[in-house]
Amino acid sequence: MNYFDSARVYGDSEAYYGAALKGRRDKVFLASKSHARDRKTAEQHLKETLANMKTGHLDLWQIHDVRTEDELKEIFGPSGAIEAFVDAKEKGLVRFIGITGHHDPAVLKKALELYAFDTVLIPVNPAEPSYKCFVEEIVPVASAKDIGVIGMKTYLRGHLDAPKKLLFCYALTQPISTAVIGCDDVEQLKENAGIAAGFFPLKLKELQHTTQLVAPYARDLMYYKP
Repeated sequence: MNYFDSARVYGDSEAYYGAALKGRRDKVFLASKSHARDRKTAEQHLKETLANMKTGHLDLWQIHDVRTEDELKEIFGPSGAIEAFVDAKEKGLVRFIGITGHHDPAVLKKALELYAFDTVLIPVNPAEPSYKCFVEEIVPVASAKDIGVIGMKTYLRGHLDAPKKLLFCYALTQPISTAVIGCDDVEQLKENAGIAAGFFPLKLKELQHTTQLVAPYARDLMYYKP
């Protein structure tokens, strides 16, 4: 387990990482995000992130939670946030550039056409196929462009009465690179590690069965979509 995820809007998360990873920075893949849409704010966010995490660089810096085409226009327009991201990569302050979103796959799909991102972070769970499925929309484009796909919303915040192992295996059976799974305490972290250690890919019939079981409640479970 070496992928560590954070964001400017995750409270004191970045500072916690900065304290916990002292002397271990070279052993982890460190990622954070900025919700800035303009260059100046994004640059300030990166400065704060690096200071909080006590590191000279991020392995992955992501444009956070992109929801609308208007946001894309701002991000990719004059003095848009993308300029800060590209500049940071050229200066060695970040190794890779990513983008994240969980509202509308069409918006992220357009973003992938506008810039050669290294990664894209999307929801991956059995509720997704029922409405505006990110995997169906994004993975083919990402695969064609050699963009790494990272899953999120894997456990649906625990709103679904289903074994976590089933949800984990469902997500990692999809054509994605990895998944970010949140936890609130050490016990949950240990539980997730145990589930990951016992991962096995689901067969097609198992994937379909899981999706069908969730379908009647899928729209309500996707709390993150409008």
